[in-house]
Formats: sequence, structure tokens, C-alpha cells
Amino acid sequence: MKLKAIKETFHKALDVIYGKEEVSSFFYLLIESYCHFTRLKLALEPEKTISKAEEELLLQALNRLKEQEPIQYIIGETEFYGLPFKVNKNTLIPRPETEELVEWVIASRKKNTPLTILDIGTGTGCIAISLAKNLPNATVYALDVSAKAIEKAKENAALNDVEVEFIEADILKEKSWNLKFSNLKFDIIVSNPPYVRNLEKQEMSTNVLANEPHIALFVEDNNPLQFYSAITTFAIANLKPKGELYFEINEYLGKEMIALLQENNFENIELKQDIFGKDRMLKGIKK
Repeated sequence: MKLKAIKETFHKALDVIYGKEEVSSFFYLLIESYCHFTRLKLALEPEKTISKAEEELLLQALNRLKEQEPIQYIIGETEFYGLPFKVNKNTLIPRPETEELVEWVIASRKKNTPLTILDIGTGTGCIAISLAKNLPNATVYALDVSAKAIEKAKENAALNDVEVEFIEADILKEKSWNLKFSNLKFDIIVSNPPYVRNLEKQEMSTNVLANEPHIALFVEDNNPLQFYSAITTFAIANLKPKGELYFEINEYLGKEMIALLQENNFENIELKQDIFGKDRMLKGIKK
């Protein structure tokens, strides 16, 4: 079957759901992944035909897109901070806002400075791996409660040729992590923990709610700072003096987050907006 005919099939089935431009984007991602054929090549070879097996893969992907499954899960990978990352339903799909958090951490340090960094709630490993890649003199650790997420993060570390030590532990349970970190002190702790309140689910798209792991997204309405409080307590015990604590945060809870760090004697607290003008990142320094 000709690729241009399959492209027409995609548009007929999906434009009403996603819009023409996004459907085209999906199609080109898929043909590059499944057929190793780029958008440019298709423009140069408009009559290109593909094998029956490749056709079947594309039509299976079409059916999954009809169900609003994220394209990243369908092709099994995405890009974050210019690096490739494997993803599956055990991990959140990395967001552009989190790239801004990584950039903030990197910009605050000279690349050749020896550092010890911990990423809490690592998921795909996108934060830890990006920091390890861009701060070559850093020793990077990453923690997650999910063994399946750590398995994928280890795969991503190998894919990007960096060394990260992954630790399976529950940051909400001190007994789970206390012994593991008894001899470690960090220059930087960074985290993008679950922060979406259940009351905010209505603001989220169907494909996120139906596909991405809720354990990595949501917190109870009556305790939205649960993870931040636990991580701050951990940071008090495990950051070096003048060590830096970075968070990605819920855009509606910036004031509450500042208060949390103030109450725990952090100084030079900065609240930073993302490219969309939303309160999205917070930094504090341990006294």
C-alpha cells in the first residue's frame, strides 16, 4: 500500500479528534519509527509503497490513536532536553515544563564543579539523566517507589551513556530510605513529585487521565503538599550546608510552597514561572 493512501486514512479517521496538523505530526513520527522513512523522503518519493507488515503496524497505531492513547506510548519513546527517552505506561511522559526545571539547575552550576545530586521521583529518569549528561562532574542518584519505573530509567541511562545510581524507596516512609542515605549528603536535591489535586482532574485531557500512571500525578485534595513536606524533611537531613532544593510545583500552590520552605528555615527562596507564565518552579537554599 502507498504511504500517501495511509496518510489520507489517518486524516479521515483522526482529524476530527486531533486536528489536521497534529495528525500529520503523528503520521510522520510513526512512519519514521516503523518504516524508517522521513517526511522529506516522502515528499521526494510520493508514490512510496510499504510492506504489509509495516502497513499493519501503522493501522494498529491508528486504532490506538482513535482511543486517544498518547503517541509517545505508541512509539515507545520521546525526547527530553535534546535526549532520547524510552517510555511506557509505568512512567509519565516528560513535559516541557520539566525541561525548564533541568535548565534552571544546570544554569546555577558550572559544568566542571564536582556535585552530588539526588532526583526524587525519577520516573523515566529524565531529570537525573539530563543532569548527568550536562554536568559531567556530577555524581547523580535517583529515587523512585516504582520498580518498573526504575527498570525503564536504567534503560534510559544506558541509552544516553550516563551513570546514575537508582534507588527503589518510598520517600513518604522514612524507614524506606533512612538507611540507604545514612552516609550520603547532597549538593542538590531536585524533584517533580505528584502534585495534581483530584479537584483539578477536570482540567486534564482524556488521554492523560486514561493512560498515564495516576500514582505519579495525583494527590489528595486535603493534603496536596504531602510529597513536598516529606522531601523537605529529607532535604533538611541530607542536604549539605548551603545545599539547593529544587521543585516543580502545582501552579496554584506557589504561596503555600514558599511558606513550607520558610517554615523549614530555607533561605533565598525563589519562585519561578514557566514559559506559559505559570508559577511552576521553586528553589530554596539550606541554611
